[in-house]
Amino acid sequence: MSLRVYNTLSGKKEEFQPLVPGKVDMYVCGVTVYDYCHIGHARANIVFDIVYRYLQYSDYDVTYVRNYTDVDDKIINRANERGISSKQLAEEFIRAFDEDMAALGLRKPTHEPKATEYIDRIIVLAEQLIEKGMAYESGGDVYYSVEKFPAYLKLSKRNMEEMQAGARIAPGEQKRNPMDFALWKAAKPGEPSWESPWGPGRPGWHIECSAMSSSLLGDTFDIHGGGRDLIFPHHENEIAQSEGASGKPFVKYWLHNGFVNINQEKMSKSLGNFFTIRDILQSYDPEVVRFFILTAHYRSPVDFSDQNLKEARAGLSRFYEALQAADDAVEGVPESQVVAHEGVELEAQFRAAMDDDFNTAQAIGHLFEGVRTINRMIAEKKFRKKADKVASVRALREKIAELGDVLGLFVSEPAVWLQRQNLKGLKELGLTAADVDAAIQERLEARGAKDFARADRIRDELAQKGVELHDSPTGTTWKIK
Repeated sequence: MSLRVYNTLSGKKEEFQPLVPGKVDMYVCGVTVYDYCHIGHARANIVFDIVYRYLQYSDYDVTYVRNYTDVDDKIINRANERGISSKQLAEEFIRAFDEDMAALGLRKPTHEPKATEYIDRIIVLAEQLIEKGMAYESGGDVYYSVEKFPAYLKLSKRNMEEMQAGARIAPGEQKRNPMDFALWKAAKPGEPSWESPWGPGRPGWHIECSAMSSSLLGDTFDIHGGGRDLIFPHHENEIAQSEGASGKPFVKYWLHNGFVNINQEKMSKSLGNFFTIRDILQSYDPEVVRFFILTAHYRSPVDFSDQNLKEARAGLSRFYEALQAADDAVEGVPESQVVAHEGVELEAQFRAAMDDDFNTAQAIGHLFEGVRTINRMIAEKKFRKKADKVASVRALREKIAELGDVLGLFVSEPAVWLQRQNLKGLKELGLTAADVDAAIQERLEARGAKDFARADRIRDELAQKGVELHDSPTGTTWKIK
């Protein structure tokens, strides 16, 4: 099965055929750097990190561009509030963004342009659009005339007449049509500005991405990605100005990830349900957040809640427990000549899921089946003497780690990760490792004295608190339920 992707432009899944065989050019809208990133930003960036990783895993040569919007009304306003320059503010939050993405395990894109580095290109694009009669200057501003682009709204599938009926011209704007949008904005006091043929000013938001993408990827490229909230007006306007200037198709495949809801409500600062990535990582391991995001299809909405994150943590723990169990089970067992096929079959299932529009939820489901197979095999009597079973466990363990890397998962040593989660879990429960160790010792003494009722009571009390004990020939271990 070849890769199929859902193209927002056509509204259906299509076979993925890049413009140049074996090569993929991809542009994803980055963040406006005026504040710390929230869980919605985490989802969008994890989603397209997976697209990037899987395309690379599928042997494509990928050029991945993700920008920083470092000049914008929000940046200017926040900088003025703090009494610093917009450049200082932007640099501060670019660093913060980079730290957050590194914590979430994202691979670095090929290029990370800043809008302010492409002012000359922005001016050239605006000039081209004016020359073609598709844009006009008005009082130092430059506006794109949407009426000059017959295909306007082809991405969002909105109705032009309805949009025009509801549109208004804001005070200070000198548009010919309320739907027209700014390519260039005349300078205002206290704002950063650059010289242009229309006087000092700064770029509009939409044209920044057109300038950066065309400079780094050309007039036409394979994939443009971003959140659903960007379809209109941002991506719609990108299409209009890019195709208006070049006369060529802008993007072949448009990919958009779904929204993040907070406890089944849309995230909003006014509702008090706005969570930054940094807030979340104080309570949850970054890999848990990543796992949570990937257990839903990227186009579907996801509901962010403590309960769902706890379930994600438990699910990820099952993987790490199985990997650790596999390592322990085969340790010291000599390699054999037996060829195991389970790893090959698992990879085929994984690829089939990912080739179906990057279905990470289904892919993780297949990896879970691999884990169940490992657990079933090592539970068999005299497992270490069964060369075929040992070979199968080794093959599955290796393949799960390999495919997990495609998803940015299972990156830690299992023992280290499990210990870290147990200690975090104890903290949430108001317990310490010393508390648990003391209870285990007390239980051991009770069993030694044949006071099994007391021993069972200690086990049950720990279970009620959220700590699960496991007895084995080598001793008693514990984990958070």
